[in-house]
Amino acid sequence: MRARRKFTREFKLEAVRLVRERGVTVAQAARDLDLGQTVLRKWLRAFEADPKSAFPGQGQQKPEQVELTQLRREVARLKMERDILKKAAAYFAKEST
Repeated sequence: MRARRKFTREFKLEAVRLVRERGVTVAQAARDLDLGQTVLRKWLRAFEADPKSAFPGQGQQKPEQVELTQLRREVARLKMERDILKKAAAYFAKEST
């Protein structure tokens, strides 16, 4: 079994350029670069969808992903605070009766 390979952003961009700008077919480019055609097509779709932030790299996220992560954390924190306040209100309501 082959180990999973990792490719740099520059390599992916060059592979996309090979197909888009130089007119090399996906099949030929994939053979030349020792890639699967599916992988190369995925890179082409990712580049066409968002050329500026395609292939952000390991540990880097697109700005939308960063915001989504922050919002999810905030929602979790707010739910926790809400639950604490509900429990406190129930406790004090029970105490006063």
